[in-house]
Amino acid sequence: MISIHLTPISRLFSSILLLLFMYSGWGQQLYFPERGQWEEKTPTSFKIDSQKLQEAIDFAKINEYSGAKDLRQAILKGFEREPYHKILGPTKKRGNPAGVILKNGYIIAQWGDTERVDMTFSVTKSYLSTMAGLAVDANLISSVDDFTHTYLWDQTFDGVHNKTITWRHLLTQSSDWSGQLWGGYDWADRPPREGGIDDWKSRKFDTPGTVFEYNDVRVNVLAYSLLNVWRKPLPQVLKKKIMDPIGASTTWRWFGYDNSWVTIDGLKMQSVSGGGHSGGGLFINTLDHARFGLLFLNNGKWKNQQLLSPSWIKEAIQPSQANSNYGFMWWLNQKGARHWEGLPEHLYYAAGFGGNFIVIDQKEQLVVVTRWLEPNQIDEFMTKVYQAL
Repeated sequence: MISIHLTPISRLFSSILLLLFMYSGWGQQLYFPERGQWEEKTPTSFKIDSQKLQEAIDFAKINEYSGAKDLRQAILKGFEREPYHKILGPTKKRGNPAGVILKNGYIIAQWGDTERVDMTFSVTKSYLSTMAGLAVDANLISSVDDFTHTYLWDQTFDGVHNKTITWRHLLTQSSDWSGQLWGGYDWADRPPREGGIDDWKSRKFDTPGTVFEYNDVRVNVLAYSLLNVWRKPLPQVLKKKIMDPIGASTTWRWFGYDNSWVTIDGLKMQSVSGGGHSGGGLFINTLDHARFGLLFLNNGKWKNQQLLSPSWIKEAIQPSQANSNYGFMWWLNQKGARHWEGLPEHLYYAAGFGGNFIVIDQKEQLVVVTRWLEPNQIDEFMTKVYQAL
């Protein structure tokens, strides 16, 4: 046996390193809750100011989303400028403000009904992006830089312009895909403030990858393309590959539209939507969102099971060429038009209509989920959360 003798100075140095390791968070293990369970800890057990954290929660409660609780009406009002806009999928009246904050996987704060299932709108896009990541991990997609038309034989990507679109362009909302899907026209989705229908129809195409444009018709093209790659409904893929392994509830649902049914391998399947712009999308509770966020916090690994490759997550949260604040359907707190001043630039988050957010901070081992917070108050709310740390 080899014995190692430490000098008093060496022992002191080792002790200091050990203390730094313990109290800096380097050596802290993430906690992963079992299905239907979640251990709570006090904020003070992580040296977080309980009073300041409560101030953040109170702020979220009093700054409730100002739109109608009848989300069908809120959607029609929010997108009333769009020609031919219709509700094509299910909607649901929303609940009151709710949220949960995780530190190292433990719940340190929650408010509202965290088990209530609500629409989550464009937070769905971050789940959809994950379906693409799983397809890459499974080698169903060789590269995000492949032309998408090489994976579909139908007319979705016909035309010189559409044939130049890659998976990356669809994931970063910079494809400028042109066409109609499920009754929705690309040019009618969030049209410019200037001009009219004739101008929008006859616009000049942007080179894919160069111009960011938030557009749900094109997001639904991605969902349809992934359905063709997986050859099975995306909710089934999400359930098997992600939600069951992370212990999510059985209450979440992912909907498409009444007219988005297709036949693949002789079976009728619904192509889901990437948000609730026309109804549909992911209906889910706050705690299931938090589990999804915790998976990303740990680079795609739940306990000892790698569900999504770290390389995919790393690429998904890189600034895209067309928008420094946007990756693969995740928003990034980089310097740019959508920067939360005074908050860490390594933050990234999912965001949806009506003030739905999943915020992830890997350095602080923090996940914050909010529901029905007035959207323009999210940076103030997050500032208050960080003031408590």
